[in-house]
Amino acid sequence: MKLNVWLNGKKMQDEIEPGMMLLDYVRQKGCYSVKCGCETSNCGLCTVWLDGKPVLSCTIPAARVEGRHVTTLEGLQEEAAEFGGFLADEGGEQCGFCSPGFIMNVLAMVRELNDPTEEEILEYLSGNLCRCSGYMSQLRAIKAFLAYKKGERAV
Repeated sequence: MKLNVWLNGKKMQDEIEPGMMLLDYVRQKGCYSVKCGCETSNCGLCTVWLDGKPVLSCTIPAARVEGRHVTTLEGLQEEAAEFGGFLADEGGEQCGFCSPGFIMNVLAMVRELNDPTEEEILEYLSGNLCRCSGYMSQLRAIKAFLAYKKGERAV
């Protein structure tokens, strides 16, 4: 079947198998930041944006994104690097395996929520599994990044 999709701002037209999942499609297109970590849609490693909203690409058939815009970390390199510096400064990247999905969700949260509380941050990011950290370093990085974006100094 034919698939027409915008991937990281570029129009793609491909012939795909009807049962192909979006995760497999974007990886086939070289978007290796998108990973499969659990095969149960519980870890967040496969997070991409579909029309600007975070979704789990392991749960969406590629055929369902016909004519839509899909964004992966590869399409957000500048913003990702900016937040990634805060994550590294706080020791929140550790092994880095979960970082792409986590960063995708943080950047989506920054776009969606205006001045989120700690509770809202934790709620927004509840679907991201990190096996290395206790999440405190990641939370510190998010707070520092949000303060930086507002032109303030992190507390």
